[in-house]
Amino acid sequence: MYILRPRLNRRTFLKGTGVSIALPMLEAMQPSAISKDKKTPPMRMVCVGNPLGMLPDAFFPVTAGSGYAMPELLQPLEKHRKDLTIFSHLDHDVSGGHRAVHSFLSGLRDQDAMAWPSRNISLDQRAAEFVGGRTRFPSIVASAGGADGDMAPQMSWTRNGVNIPPITRASELFRGLFVADDAAGRKRAAESYDVNGSILDAVRGQAATIEKGLGKLDRLKLDEYLTSVREVEKKIGAASGWLDTPKPKIGMTLPEDGPFTESLSVFYQLLTLALQTDSTRVAVLEIPGVIDTQNIGLSGSYHGFSHHGKAEVLQRGLLLIEKFQVEHFANFLGSLSSLTDADGARFLDRTIVLFGSGMGNGSSHSNKDLPILLAGGGFRHGQHKSYPQERRVPLCNLFTTMLQRFGVEVDRFNKATGTIGDFA
Repeated sequence: MYILRPRLNRRTFLKGTGVSIALPMLEAMQPSAISKDKKTPPMRMVCVGNPLGMLPDAFFPVTAGSGYAMPELLQPLEKHRKDLTIFSHLDHDVSGGHRAVHSFLSGLRDQDAMAWPSRNISLDQRAAEFVGGRTRFPSIVASAGGADGDMAPQMSWTRNGVNIPPITRASELFRGLFVADDAAGRKRAAESYDVNGSILDAVRGQAATIEKGLGKLDRLKLDEYLTSVREVEKKIGAASGWLDTPKPKIGMTLPEDGPFTESLSVFYQLLTLALQTDSTRVAVLEIPGVIDTQNIGLSGSYHGFSHHGKAEVLQRGLLLIEKFQVEHFANFLGSLSSLTDADGARFLDRTIVLFGSGMGNGSSHSNKDLPILLAGGGFRHGQHKSYPQERRVPLCNLFTTMLQRFGVEVDRFNKATGTIGDFA
């Protein structure tokens, strides 16, 4: 059942006593046909990525269209063929090797972000802004282990160009999602929110006072600072609203923290539960660049295998590492396929799942032709979509399409030139 309602212009302002304040995105600014049934399940988004890419010859199918032969690396996904699409020749037109991998979900390197209105906000955080305080956690950023330097997880970025450090221990993620805080802990949190709120009020007032004497460049810098303040205010307000709401009860005990090969499946399980309990609707899972390869039967580092130089023995080792990732990703899709929403629809059909990397070829340090796979979300799947190399299609076009399916009113996300129109 649907009803029609008047639609507010997205540029509506509040005006009074000489002040004009732009309204945030409200439900009244969304398209006019909305569901009367408030129990209609929401759309969700999960982004999974690694920092070292995938073996191109083992990832990309030889032929385009629906009749492609599943490549060796992706064979664990054969049973999900109808629920996924493989994309060839999509990237962000950036370079820098390891130092550009962090642009995977944004399309922009952090050093180039200042030239863009939304800086290098990542896909997940743009979706999380749309969710806001509807869930306890607007987003979850996790990594199945940690790393340093160029191998450190850096997939998620705020509108102010700040990298969101991931949760790297399964036990920490479990506690945050499902372990109830005691009364004393809730009181401390409430007091902390009050103190932070008061500090922000004071800072904002002082900033308004000193702004009058600043030059143009300084005012721009101050405006960026105030934008950061407003982001913190919104997060504090959203978090405080969940203080007295009980966390969901699940039939899982606190997991033990182990190496990557033991914890990857646990992280996927926790993300599945987080989505199922509507604790969040947006999640990122980062695969670290440092893993315990010995538990996959190898001797050497993940990074070392990625620099194979076409040596057969190293490529075989890298294939084992990457196939391990794909197998667990396939199990995750299986879990989402087995769940149903309140209206009986498959969970996967309302969960947009991205799998890929900001590195196209780890051996040559190329950030071109990124390995991209999209599953779920109700898209028209079952194909290998190969785009012309000479007329590059930005990966941000796909991200724009994903955000629109998620419900975000956006025409272009970051470097996009449009959408993937024949896919949605």
